[in-house]
Amino acid sequence: MKLSVIVPVLNEVASLPGLCDHLMLLSRQGAEVIVVDGGSEDDSADLIECMGFQLIRAPRGRALQMNVGAAAARGDVLLFLHADTRLPPSALQLVDGQVKSALAWGRFDVVIEGRPAMLKVIAWLMNRRSRITGIATGDQALFMTRAAFDAVGGFPQQPLMEDIEISRRLRRLVPPICLTDRVHTSGRRWEQRGLWRTIFLMWRLRWAYWRGVPASQLAKAYR
Repeated sequence: MKLSVIVPVLNEVASLPGLCDHLMLLSRQGAEVIVVDGGSEDDSADLIECMGFQLIRAPRGRALQMNVGAAAARGDVLLFLHADTRLPPSALQLVDGQVKSALAWGRFDVVIEGRPAMLKVIAWLMNRRSRITGIATGDQALFMTRAAFDAVGGFPQQPLMEDIEISRRLRRLVPPICLTDRVHTSGRRWEQRGLWRTIFLMWRLRWAYWRGVPASQLAKAYR
């Protein structure tokens, strides 16, 4: 299977050296790499183009950027990678070996990197919750067949919780593939905003979304 890795970016110039090294490795392993810039105000887009990656410019919004990238992708399987997340070395082989049905989809377990020891607990809870509920987050590197992506209409055009919503829709098709191999993602969000403050905020937003509060309203609270 041809696998396409789609990376939405916005003002990521500080993390680009590590990201580009990672994407180069994936490209050498045979993946199609597509980076979608949402209107960066730093030099992110120019630097990505200088590194030789396929760059698409799109309006700001992670869901919209990922949909634009998916529309340009030629792969049978689409993997959506956050700019601050790194896949395990054998990720492409793992996905290829597990995707056996036309509507397959899944995610990896996650490790959150950072100084607070509590980040290990948060990651464990995320992985456990995802396995129980069948709902994944973008930090877990969502992957799905092209057929599954098309069957649910891609990512919903909403400013928050797009990963939760697409997981809900995909889960109605087939249960997710929950890979125990771990991606590593940055804990900067928790460290910058405050660990416990971020934990409570995210749980409050998820609870409100489950109760039917519109994502547009929740996005204001998140910002």
